[in-house]
Amino acid sequence: MRVYLLIMVIAAVVTYLMTPLARWCALRWGAITAVRDRDVHAIPTPRLGGMAMFAGLLVALLMGSRLPFLEPVYANPRPILGVVGGAALVCALGVADDIWDLDWLTKLMGQVLAAGFLAWQGVLLYQLPIGGVLTGSSRMFVFITVVSVIVAMNAVNFVDGLDGLAAGVLAIGGVAFFLYAYLLTVDTSRDDYSNLAALVVAALVGVCLGFLPHNLYPARIFMGDSGSMLLGFVMAAAAIVVTGQIDPAAVVDRVQFPAYVPILLPVAVLVLPLLDMGLAIVRRLLKGKSPFHPDRLHLHHRLLALGHSHRRAVLIMYIWTAVLAFGVAALAVLSTTTVLVATGVGVVVATALTLGPLRGRTPEPVEAQP
Repeated sequence: MRVYLLIMVIAAVVTYLMTPLARWCALRWGAITAVRDRDVHAIPTPRLGGMAMFAGLLVALLMGSRLPFLEPVYANPRPILGVVGGAALVCALGVADDIWDLDWLTKLMGQVLAAGFLAWQGVLLYQLPIGGVLTGSSRMFVFITVVSVIVAMNAVNFVDGLDGLAAGVLAIGGVAFFLYAYLLTVDTSRDDYSNLAALVVAALVGVCLGFLPHNLYPARIFMGDSGSMLLGFVMAAAAIVVTGQIDPAAVVDRVQFPAYVPILLPVAVLVLPLLDMGLAIVRRLLKGKSPFHPDRLHLHHRLLALGHSHRRAVLIMYIWTAVLAFGVAALAVLSTTTVLVATGVGVVVATALTLGPLRGRTPEPVEAQP
């Protein structure tokens, strides 16, 4: 556990120290988010925070290669190369978009390339346990892997709309994901606690924590597409690694619901981004508009419309993420009944905070990322 915490601290410190440099680059290169009709921030704000986040991720994973405890993870360098190389492609794509505002097709092709590189290096779904039988073909799993990574990247991008929101949501969900991955490793191996998914998620959480002091309301810098797509990519990669650890035989019995945790946990971590993206796509298509047509009806916009302040809206989304992510992760150590009861209580509390009397009468002026 201490080694993973060290990786987390390294990622956080490097990201924190590199963020002012990323802000300087954004100002120099003109990567600045102007104030538009659909935005809720009040002044133009530099982006390119993803550059600092990638630096934190890269340094943390490089330092991890020097630690004897993690030697088994680096024994096969291809998965690590897939994560780092794919993250580099995604970050470069995001930087280009933050500076030049690329069209959606160019961004999609870049995302496919990064996801394809990840799969090519061996980080891909390779089993789908249904009734104890592994179904599907290698081509199908490559396709599912690429689509899953692209969905995760765009989902985080959709939810990145208030100061500190995306980084905080991924940090909270990442902690739950890390604890599950670590406990899974401890349970399956008594001698070797090193695990690729735990390593990657620990670095991801560190990156988010290091960036948050610069990004909390009022933000001095936005992560931009270079950051939101990077977070989604890394989280998807870790989820794919953990999902591959499912024991198909354990899924036969419906009573053993926790066997589905590797499938459910990534969804629980990204439930708010996925929900926000799904609702936005359906809403825009029903209006006869492009799924990429911007509007002010995202989940965070609705919280502001309910009268919540910027900080309270972000906190509420943090709470929802914690309830769902930790609820699913708890299935690894607690009974299903206990988890359902505790999660139900958490949902009631989160709902009360969302719709309860703490709301203001009118939305406050806020700054946020588009």
